[in-house]
Amino acid sequence: MSTKKSAAGTTTEVRIGIADSTQELHIECELTPEKVIEAVTTALDSGKALSLTDTRGRQTIVANSKISFVEVGQSEERKVGFATA
Repeated sequence: MSTKKSAAGTTTEVRIGIADSTQELHIECELTPEKVIEAVTTALDSGKALSLTDTRGRQTIVANSKISFVEVGQSEERKVGFATA
């Protein structure tokens, strides 16, 4: 299974806490961290829902009133193989 990477080869991991729920949403998207923060801020300021599309093209929409926190970070490339000493 492979995941589509952005042109720079990196993706952004987004973790969204949902009010009144013990579960969190984990999304890996091709936007830069700055663009994700901009989208979250716009959604919160405008009163509209937050909409993000992941690396597989699935769209996640969260009502802004249900967002309790958003954590944004650069994804690390996963290494596969055997370590040599």
